[in-house]
Amino acid sequence: MPSFVNGKRSRLITIATAGTVATAAAISAVAFVLPSGFAASSAGADAHLMVDNRQQAAQGDALSAARQQGQLYQMQYTLGERQALQQLQVAQIAAEKAAAAKRAAAAKAAAAKAAAQRAAQQAAQQRAAQQRAAQQAAQQKPQAPSAPSGSPQQIAQQMLSQFGWSSSQFSCLQPLWEHESGWNVYASNPSTGAYGIPQALPGSKMASAGPDWQSNAATQIRWGLDYIQGLYGSPCGALSHEQADGWY
Repeated sequence: MPSFVNGKRSRLITIATAGTVATAAAISAVAFVLPSGFAASSAGADAHLMVDNRQQAAQGDALSAARQQGQLYQMQYTLGERQALQQLQVAQIAAEKAAAAKRAAAAKAAAAKAAAQRAAQQAAQQRAAQQRAAQQAAQQKPQAPSAPSGSPQQIAQQMLSQFGWSSSQFSCLQPLWEHESGWNVYASNPSTGAYGIPQALPGSKMASAGPDWQSNAATQIRWGLDYIQGLYGSPCGALSHEQADGWY
């Protein structure tokens, strides 16, 4: 309990004690003025009554003052006690709010840390999945076909599969280009200007397959097969047109 409360309590006890002493003194004075066995006349009796009344009034005033002083100190003591209690309650509420705010901040920080860890784990998992997908794609990626080599006929046989045809289509391609150019890279038709193994007209069309179209059999064959696929669907289709119309 605060020190000012103890001080007020001591002063209250002192005032109450003073009031008690004053009351006792007043009673003693009355007893001294009226000794036992005193027989007074009517005038003496009146004087005695006047003195007694004055003493009683003084005694009443002293008691009233003591009571009032005691009540005042009691009120002051009670008010101070309430104020001290309110201060303690305010301090307790402030401490509880601070503790709650501290707990909320700690929980928020923990949640943010957990979210960051989850995000990092997800990113790592995604990177690992992408790496696995890249590795699988690299393993499944078909190897680039090796450059065809050999005679023009052998090169043509090797290229058939690149256009989705079976090797049986060569049985139609072989007589088709044998009739057109004899499979000669430099074959040229002086009347029409057709050139090369597939007899492209004009020969410069084959530049779309490569810059070496004038001398490279593979370039000429690649262009010729692409031409056949676009117009006739297959070498056998081109041969049928050649046999029916004399050209393809």
